Amino acid sequence: MAIVAQTSRFSKIAWPTVAWIVALIFFFPIFYMVLTSFKTDADAVKPEFLFSFTPTLENYANMTENYDYWRFATNSAITSVFATAFALVVGVPCAYAMAFNPTRGTKDILMWMLSTKMLPAAAVLYPMTFLTKNVLGVFDTHFLVIVVLCLINLPIVIWMLFTYFKDIPRDIIEAGQMDGLNTWGEIKEILIPLAWGGIVSTALLTFIFCWNEAYWTVRLTTIDAATLSKLIEGNRAPEGLFFGRLSAVSTAAVGPIIVLGWFCQKQLVQGLTFGAVK
Repeated sequence: MAIVAQTSRFSKIAWPTVAWIVALIFFFPIFYMVLTSFKTDADAVKPEFLFSFTPTLENYANMTENYDYWRFATNSAITSVFATAFALVVGVPCAYAMAFNPTRGTKDILMWMLSTKMLPAAAVLYPMTFLTKNVLGVFDTHFLVIVVLCLINLPIVIWMLFTYFKDIPRDIIEAGQMDGLNTWGEIKEILIPLAWGGIVSTALLTFIFCWNEAYWTVRLTTIDAATLSKLIEGNRAPEGLFFGRLSAVSTAAVGPIIVLGWFCQKQLVQGLTFGAVK
Protein backbone atom coordinates (compact mmCIF):
# COMPACT_ATOMS: atom_id res chain seq x y z
CA MET A 1 0.00 0.00 0.00
CA ALA A 2 2.85 2.36 0.80
CA ILE A 3 4.40 1.72 -2.62
CA VAL A 4 1.08 2.38 -4.36
CA ALA A 5 0.55 5.59 -2.41
CA GLN A 6 4.09 6.73 -3.17
CA THR A 7 3.62 5.96 -6.89
CA SER A 8 0.31 7.83 -6.94
CA ARG A 9 1.89 10.85 -5.24
CA PHE A 10 4.75 10.77 -7.76
CA SER A 11 2.31 10.62 -10.68
CA LYS A 12 0.38 13.62 -9.40
CA ILE A 13 3.58 15.66 -9.46
CA ALA A 14 5.42 14.16 -12.44
CA TRP A 15 2.69 14.17 -15.10
CA PRO A 16 1.59 17.79 -14.55
CA THR A 17 5.25 18.82 -14.62
CA VAL A 18 5.82 17.01 -17.92
CA ALA A 19 2.64 18.56 -19.33
CA TRP A 20 3.78 22.05 -18.36
CA ILE A 21 7.21 21.48 -19.91
CA VAL A 22 5.67 20.28 -23.19
CA ALA A 23 3.23 23.20 -23.19
CA LEU A 24 6.04 25.71 -22.63
CA ILE A 25 8.08 24.18 -25.45
CA PHE A 26 5.16 24.55 -27.86
CA PHE A 27 4.33 28.05 -26.59
CA PHE A 28 7.89 29.37 -26.70
CA PRO A 29 7.91 30.23 -30.45
CA ILE A 30 4.79 32.36 -29.97
CA PHE A 31 6.31 34.00 -26.89
CA TYR A 32 9.54 34.71 -28.76
CA MET A 33 7.62 36.13 -31.73
CA VAL A 34 5.67 38.49 -29.48
CA LEU A 35 8.86 39.46 -27.65
CA THR A 36 10.68 40.17 -30.91
CA SER A 37 7.84 42.34 -32.17
CA PHE A 38 8.81 44.92 -29.52
CA LYS A 39 12.41 45.12 -30.78
CA THR A 40 13.78 47.25 -33.57
CA ASP A 41 14.86 45.48 -36.75
CA ALA A 42 18.49 46.02 -35.74
CA ASP A 43 18.07 44.63 -32.21
CA ALA A 44 16.04 41.64 -33.40
CA VAL A 45 19.06 40.02 -35.05
CA LYS A 46 21.58 40.69 -32.28
CA PRO A 47 22.11 37.87 -29.74
CA GLU A 48 22.97 40.32 -26.95
CA PHE A 49 19.43 41.73 -27.15
CA LEU A 50 17.76 38.34 -26.91
CA PHE A 51 15.91 39.12 -23.68
CA SER A 52 17.44 42.40 -22.54
CA PHE A 53 16.35 45.28 -24.77
CA THR A 54 14.42 48.53 -24.81
CA PRO A 55 10.81 47.83 -25.87
CA THR A 56 9.38 49.91 -28.69
CA LEU A 57 6.07 50.12 -30.55
CA GLU A 58 7.82 51.29 -33.70
CA ASN A 59 7.03 48.09 -35.61
CA TYR A 60 3.31 48.26 -34.81
CA ALA A 61 3.11 51.93 -35.74
CA ASN A 62 4.95 51.25 -38.96
CA MET A 63 2.64 48.32 -39.70
CA THR A 64 -0.56 50.33 -39.35
CA GLU A 65 0.71 53.51 -41.00
CA ASN A 66 2.73 52.17 -43.94
CA TYR A 67 1.46 48.66 -44.60
CA ASP A 68 -2.33 49.14 -44.45
CA TYR A 69 -2.73 46.37 -41.88
CA TRP A 70 -6.46 46.86 -41.40
CA ARG A 71 -7.23 46.26 -45.06
CA PHE A 72 -5.41 42.92 -44.98
CA ALA A 73 -7.05 42.03 -41.66
CA THR A 74 -10.49 42.89 -43.05
CA ASN A 75 -9.88 40.67 -46.07
CA SER A 76 -8.82 37.82 -43.78
CA ALA A 77 -11.93 38.24 -41.67
CA ILE A 78 -14.28 38.40 -44.67
CA THR A 79 -12.86 35.37 -46.44
CA SER A 80 -12.56 33.28 -43.25
CA VAL A 81 -16.09 34.02 -42.01
CA PHE A 82 -17.83 33.40 -45.32
CA ALA A 83 -15.74 30.33 -46.18
CA THR A 84 -16.55 28.83 -42.77
CA ALA A 85 -20.25 29.66 -43.15
CA PHE A 86 -20.49 28.15 -46.64
CA ALA A 87 -18.59 25.04 -45.54
CA LEU A 88 -21.08 24.52 -42.70
CA VAL A 89 -24.08 25.17 -44.95
CA VAL A 90 -22.88 22.42 -47.26
CA GLY A 91 -21.31 20.17 -44.63
CA VAL A 92 -24.22 19.88 -42.18
CA PRO A 93 -26.73 18.40 -44.70
CA CYS A 94 -24.02 16.15 -46.21
CA ALA A 95 -22.96 14.80 -42.81
CA TYR A 96 -26.62 14.38 -41.84
CA ALA A 97 -27.35 12.30 -44.93
CA MET A 98 -24.26 10.14 -44.45
CA ALA A 99 -24.90 9.60 -40.73
CA PHE A 100 -28.61 8.77 -40.82
CA ASN A 101 -29.21 7.63 -44.40
CA PRO A 102 -26.03 5.80 -45.36
CA THR A 103 -25.68 3.87 -48.60
CA ARG A 104 -23.19 1.30 -49.85
CA GLY A 105 -20.95 4.06 -51.15
CA THR A 106 -20.96 6.25 -48.04
CA LYS A 107 -17.66 4.95 -46.67
CA ASP A 108 -16.07 5.17 -50.12
CA ILE A 109 -17.21 8.76 -50.50
CA LEU A 110 -15.83 9.68 -47.08
CA MET A 111 -12.48 8.10 -47.92
CA TRP A 112 -12.43 9.82 -51.31
CA MET A 113 -13.07 13.21 -49.70
CA LEU A 114 -10.29 12.59 -47.21
CA SER A 115 -7.93 11.52 -50.00
CA THR A 116 -8.35 14.91 -51.69
CA LYS A 117 -6.41 16.40 -48.76
CA MET A 118 -3.42 14.30 -49.86
CA LEU A 119 -3.29 16.01 -53.27
CA PRO A 120 -0.30 18.39 -53.44
CA ALA A 121 -1.61 21.92 -53.84
CA ALA A 122 1.19 22.72 -56.30
CA ALA A 123 -0.24 20.12 -58.71
CA VAL A 124 -3.31 22.27 -59.40
CA LEU A 125 -1.77 25.71 -58.91
CA TYR A 126 -1.04 26.44 -62.58
CA PRO A 127 -4.43 25.35 -63.99
CA MET A 128 -6.19 27.14 -61.12
CA THR A 129 -4.27 30.35 -61.81
CA PHE A 130 -4.81 30.11 -65.58
CA LEU A 131 -8.55 29.49 -65.31
CA THR A 132 -9.24 32.13 -62.69
CA LYS A 133 -7.13 34.81 -64.37
CA ASN A 134 -7.62 34.23 -68.10
CA VAL A 135 -10.96 32.40 -68.37
CA LEU A 136 -13.19 33.21 -65.40
CA GLY A 137 -11.73 36.61 -64.57
CA VAL A 138 -12.08 36.14 -60.80
CA PHE A 139 -8.39 36.26 -59.88
CA ASP A 140 -7.65 38.36 -56.79
CA THR A 141 -11.28 38.52 -55.66
CA HIS A 142 -12.95 37.69 -52.37
CA PHE A 143 -15.24 35.28 -54.20
CA LEU A 144 -12.32 33.15 -55.43
CA VAL A 145 -10.59 33.02 -52.05
CA ILE A 146 -13.84 32.14 -50.26
CA VAL A 147 -14.65 29.32 -52.71
CA VAL A 148 -11.13 27.87 -52.54
CA LEU A 149 -10.96 28.01 -48.73
CA CYS A 150 -14.42 26.45 -48.49
CA LEU A 151 -13.54 23.59 -50.83
CA ILE A 152 -10.19 22.71 -49.27
CA ASN A 153 -11.73 22.57 -45.78
CA LEU A 154 -15.02 20.89 -46.71
CA PRO A 155 -13.69 17.30 -46.30
CA ILE A 156 -12.57 18.03 -42.75
CA VAL A 157 -15.89 19.71 -41.96
CA ILE A 158 -17.94 16.76 -43.23
CA TRP A 159 -15.74 14.21 -41.44
CA MET A 160 -15.95 16.02 -38.11
CA LEU A 161 -19.69 16.61 -38.33
CA PHE A 162 -20.23 13.01 -39.42
CA THR A 163 -18.53 11.71 -36.27
CA TYR A 164 -20.58 14.06 -34.07
CA PHE A 165 -23.87 13.17 -35.77
CA LYS A 166 -23.19 9.43 -35.49
CA ASP A 167 -23.29 9.76 -31.70
CA ILE A 168 -26.91 10.96 -31.83
CA PRO A 169 -29.37 8.06 -31.38
CA ARG A 170 -31.29 7.33 -34.56
CA ASP A 171 -34.44 6.81 -32.46
CA ILE A 172 -34.59 10.56 -31.81
CA ILE A 173 -34.58 11.29 -35.54
CA GLU A 174 -37.26 8.67 -36.15
CA ALA A 175 -39.38 10.17 -33.37
CA GLY A 176 -39.15 13.52 -35.11
CA GLN A 177 -40.23 11.91 -38.37
CA MET A 178 -43.25 10.40 -36.65
CA ASP A 179 -44.15 13.90 -35.40
CA GLY A 180 -44.24 15.10 -38.98
CA LEU A 181 -40.88 16.85 -39.26
CA ASN A 182 -39.36 17.08 -42.71
CA THR A 183 -35.63 16.88 -43.39
CA TRP A 184 -35.03 20.57 -42.70
CA GLY A 185 -37.10 20.29 -39.51
CA GLU A 186 -35.02 17.36 -38.31
CA ILE A 187 -31.81 19.30 -38.90
CA LYS A 188 -33.13 22.51 -37.33
CA GLU A 189 -35.13 21.16 -34.40
CA ILE A 190 -33.19 18.02 -33.46
CA LEU A 191 -29.76 17.75 -35.04
CA ILE A 192 -28.36 21.25 -34.51
CA PRO A 193 -29.43 21.58 -30.83
CA LEU A 194 -28.07 18.12 -29.93
CA ALA A 195 -24.80 18.53 -31.84
CA TRP A 196 -24.32 22.22 -31.14
CA GLY A 197 -21.01 21.72 -29.35
CA GLY A 198 -19.61 19.68 -32.24
CA ILE A 199 -20.80 22.21 -34.81
CA VAL A 200 -19.21 25.10 -32.92
CA SER A 201 -15.94 23.17 -32.54
CA THR A 202 -15.95 22.38 -36.26
CA ALA A 203 -16.69 26.01 -37.13
CA LEU A 204 -13.88 27.28 -34.90
CA LEU A 205 -11.34 24.85 -36.34
CA THR A 206 -12.43 25.65 -39.90
CA PHE A 207 -12.17 29.38 -39.23
CA ILE A 208 -8.63 28.93 -37.89
CA PHE A 209 -7.65 26.89 -40.95
CA CYS A 210 -9.08 29.57 -43.25
CA TRP A 211 -7.42 32.40 -41.34
CA ASN A 212 -4.02 30.68 -41.37
CA GLU A 213 -4.16 29.47 -44.98
CA ALA A 214 -1.13 30.89 -46.77
CA TYR A 215 -0.45 28.87 -49.91
CA TRP A 216 -3.62 29.72 -51.83
CA THR A 217 -4.22 33.18 -50.40
CA VAL A 218 -0.70 34.27 -51.35
CA ARG A 219 -0.80 32.83 -54.87
CA LEU A 220 -4.36 33.69 -55.86
CA THR A 221 -4.29 37.31 -54.71
CA THR A 222 -2.26 40.44 -55.36
CA ILE A 223 -3.86 43.53 -53.83
CA ASP A 224 -7.67 43.64 -53.68
CA ALA A 225 -8.31 40.36 -51.83
CA ALA A 226 -4.88 39.95 -50.22
CA THR A 227 -5.02 38.61 -46.66
CA LEU A 228 -2.64 38.84 -43.72
CA SER A 229 -0.69 35.89 -45.13
CA LYS A 230 0.16 38.06 -48.12
CA LEU A 231 1.25 40.88 -45.82
CA ILE A 232 3.50 38.53 -43.84
CA GLU A 233 4.96 37.07 -47.03
CA GLY A 234 5.76 40.56 -48.28
CA ASN A 235 7.69 41.45 -45.11
CA ARG A 236 9.98 38.45 -44.92
CA ALA A 237 13.66 38.72 -45.79
CA PRO A 238 16.25 35.89 -45.91
CA GLU A 239 18.81 38.12 -44.21
CA GLY A 240 16.47 38.82 -41.29
CA LEU A 241 16.62 42.59 -41.95
CA PHE A 242 12.93 43.03 -41.15
CA PHE A 243 12.69 40.41 -38.41
CA GLY A 244 11.25 42.80 -35.85
CA ARG A 245 8.72 44.17 -38.33
CA LEU A 246 7.81 40.65 -39.46
CA SER A 247 7.28 39.54 -35.88
CA ALA A 248 4.92 42.46 -35.30
CA VAL A 249 2.89 41.58 -38.38
CA SER A 250 2.80 37.90 -37.39
CA THR A 251 1.77 38.75 -33.83
CA ALA A 252 -1.02 40.98 -35.11
CA ALA A 253 -2.18 38.12 -37.36
CA VAL A 254 -2.00 35.39 -34.72
CA GLY A 255 -3.34 37.47 -31.83
CA PRO A 256 -6.99 37.59 -32.93
CA ILE A 257 -7.03 33.82 -33.46
CA ILE A 258 -5.66 33.15 -29.95
CA VAL A 259 -8.21 35.49 -28.37
CA LEU A 260 -11.05 34.04 -30.45
CA GLY A 261 -10.07 30.47 -29.61
CA TRP A 262 -9.86 31.22 -25.90
CA PHE A 263 -13.19 33.05 -25.90
CA CYS A 264 -15.04 30.38 -27.89
CA GLN A 265 -13.61 27.59 -25.76
CA LYS A 266 -14.68 29.39 -22.58
CA GLN A 267 -18.19 30.06 -23.89
CA LEU A 268 -18.52 26.50 -25.19
CA VAL A 269 -17.47 24.95 -21.89
CA GLN A 270 -19.80 27.23 -19.96
CA GLY A 271 -22.66 26.41 -22.33
CA LEU A 272 -22.13 22.67 -22.09
CA THR A 273 -21.79 22.84 -18.30
CA PHE A 274 -24.94 24.93 -18.00
CA GLY A 275 -26.80 22.51 -20.24
CA ALA A 276 -25.65 19.53 -18.20
CA VAL A 277 -26.67 21.19 -14.92
CA LYS A 278 -29.97 22.31 -16.35
